[in-house]
Amino acid sequence: MGIQGYSAAERLERLPISGYHRVIFIIIALAFFFDSMDLAMMTFLLGSIKTEFGLSSAQAGLLASSSFFGMVLGASLSGMLADRFGRKPVFQWSILLWGVASYLCSTAQSVDSLTLFRVLLGIGMGMEFPIAQSMLSEMIPAQRRGRYIALMDGFWPLGFVAAGVLSYFLLPLIGWREIFLVLAIPAVFVLVILFFIPESPRWLEQAGRHADADQVLRGIEDKVRMSLGVAELPEPVRLPRIESTPGHFFSALKQIWSPLYRQRTLMIWSLWFFALLGFYGLTSWLSALLQQSGFAVTQSVYYTVLISLGGIPGFLMAAWLVERWGRKPVCIVTLLGGGVMAFFYGQSAVFGGNVSLLIGSGLLMQFFLFGMWAVLYTYTPELYPTSARATGSGFASAVGRIGSLLGPLVTGLLFPITGQGGVFALGALCFVIAAAVVWLFGMETRGKTLEELSEAGG
Repeated sequence: MGIQGYSAAERLERLPISGYHRVIFIIIALAFFFDSMDLAMMTFLLGSIKTEFGLSSAQAGLLASSSFFGMVLGASLSGMLADRFGRKPVFQWSILLWGVASYLCSTAQSVDSLTLFRVLLGIGMGMEFPIAQSMLSEMIPAQRRGRYIALMDGFWPLGFVAAGVLSYFLLPLIGWREIFLVLAIPAVFVLVILFFIPESPRWLEQAGRHADADQVLRGIEDKVRMSLGVAELPEPVRLPRIESTPGHFFSALKQIWSPLYRQRTLMIWSLWFFALLGFYGLTSWLSALLQQSGFAVTQSVYYTVLISLGGIPGFLMAAWLVERWGRKPVCIVTLLGGGVMAFFYGQSAVFGGNVSLLIGSGLLMQFFLFGMWAVLYTYTPELYPTSARATGSGFASAVGRIGSLLGPLVTGLLFPITGQGGVFALGALCFVIAAAVVWLFGMETRGKTLEELSEAGG
């Protein structure tokens, strides 16, 4: 227990949003941004790599999927590691690993070595994503939690656009290897995290480290007081108490399959799988498919970046709506909207590749799909208790990465048979299935503390 017997959750939830919260948000979001740049870069470099190594569509799909294979491993392990040993150390090691792996990608002289290094890169990225959402969800009070996590996910489309801009200007000058070298530089960002990001007090408390939790909380409270320029903070309000249950390495995995959380787990795993199968099956190939439709390399990169700009208002709208409408309706609307526009995007290429129709449908497709991402990252960590939050988020992400792994492979195999129209129709179907799962089995989490959600059934 902390000051006057209040729990970490009670002390954190009563804090007004301050400059300190925003600093924590910016640091975690920037780490997310750099990771997203590295992951998105394959969308823009795949065509050039395919040409240099003389790869078939199926081989190129395998290369595009390699980082997602690593992400399955990384996400599966990181959640259990973070629930057992803490959020902060796993977060730091994940960033260091993807930085080193990005450098190794710049040294690849064969498609086999590049594939191996992309797997290592994927492990680091797979570790980072679920930890980022768990850390932020445990630091931000319930009334603003959804908005901040959705905004954090908005750094994904920003990273995607930044990767496209970087490749557009640098690819003709230095080549794809040197671009991977440039992307390795932000790994030094781990030093910032080391000094400014505290361990989650919620995690420390449930792990039985009450003195450490109290020390971290006092530091947070002092920084919030200083940021707001006040002498006193609001009094804590009693919340549901969740029993501290530090256990063995697999105890959190057992917990997410307990009767209370089983339906949530099945729902969120299905959502991640179908959403990512559709998303990465399409976006990993956007630039390469444009090239195969007759556009030059720089032109295809330019159009892909332009289309991706639709994701920026998409995630901003989702960040606002998740606190107005709720997580569940926004998730359904963005999935269905993304599915409809993905279908039309595919048909625009079939009917003569009309550039205006291509760009218009592409912008709307990314508007809905990046909005979907914002809801996905907001929704997932809210479904589990502190003792299993990172594990639940990590395994949901891992199942999604299986979809990510299959998506580019299926696209590479399907494109020669059905063309672009068939590929995007399949992606649209994936989004419709994901929306149906949420509509039938999802629960609403808006406005509730993590502890209240931990006790709720359904």
